[in-house]
Amino acid sequence: MSALHLTVVSDAICPWCWIGKRRLDQALAILADHQPDLAFEVSFFPFMLNPDMPAEGVDRASYRAAKFGSVERSRELDARVAAAGAECGLEFRHDLMTRTPNTTNAHRLARFAAEQDRQRAVIEATFRAYFNEGRDIGDAAVLAEIGAASGMDHDATLARLRSGEAVDEVRAQAASASRAGITGVPSFVLNRHFLFSGAQPVETIADALVAAARHPAIAAAC
Repeated sequence: MSALHLTVVSDAICPWCWIGKRRLDQALAILADHQPDLAFEVSFFPFMLNPDMPAEGVDRASYRAAKFGSVERSRELDARVAAAGAECGLEFRHDLMTRTPNTTNAHRLARFAAEQDRQRAVIEATFRAYFNEGRDIGDAAVLAEIGAASGMDHDATLARLRSGEAVDEVRAQAASASRAGITGVPSFVLNRHFLFSGAQPVETIADALVAAARHPAIAAAC
């Protein structure tokens, strides 16, 4: 069987997207051992939870208090995320996260990384930079450092990020995901067939991928 194209629709500031990616990685590792005839090519597609976010981002505490109704409610949600992350080996440091960034630049970096077959590494590093290190992933200089740590050329990446390259493209892609009916992320699409949304348990992801991969219509779309 040819490799199936698994597209993960996600946003760089979505905590459940980091958890979903980790659970997907674990599910794919299980399938590699138990379903060796199945192969998946994974790519990431941009989504913007806050498409109207100012380019410089906003103060996270005040933004989330306004969004969720109170600081206390925001902290409750953060605690829920931290607990779910810990179960799959991720440490969320909400105490270090001071700003909610615009994610256009992060999506652009992921796009540039895909050209060099480094997208999955860059996506992981971007999640870690924001959720574990509290770095501003809306900042081009920060993103260039993230790219360089994943094997991309620092100066070339910084120059591209400081230009207008691919700004319209990633924003158009994010808008197209919304128009297609995707309202929550992460969402998973196999060979252009929507599978599910949410950071599902590892076993659920593995079972869904196997069932979908064996479906004649999806397999025929390779």
